[in-house]
Amino acid sequence: MILSFLFISSSGKKGRGVFTSEMIKAKTIIEISPVIVMSRNDRLLLDQTMLHDYIFEWGEKRNQCCVALGYISMYNHSYQSNCEYTMDYEQESISIKTMRSIKKGEELFINYNGDWNNKKKIWFDAT
Repeated sequence: MILSFLFISSSGKKGRGVFTSEMIKAKTIIEISPVIVMSRNDRLLLDQTMLHDYIFEWGEKRNQCCVALGYISMYNHSYQSNCEYTMDYEQESISIKTMRSIKKGEELFINYNGDWNNKKKIWFDAT
């Protein structure tokens, strides 16, 4: 499920990102997408490709990885993200929920650390 007013567009130096063509209220689930779960060994291979930047650690022990379908892998990172993601290991899906109201035309961001307000440095320069 992806809300119909979400779209992919240019995000300047960040490449492409997810935007909205309508205002969205806070605490709205805007996407629920399935994932393809892979093993630790698959992760080692993926880390050698450009897909490294688009996969998520997966599982309670984070010893697997997944590729998220839908728009999930297209959300850019921000330490001041306006959305957060939740992993459902049983349903093998990731959902995106807004953390505040989002204006029409605004880009939607997640925090790659998992928690929307986590300030821990990530693996690349996010400035």
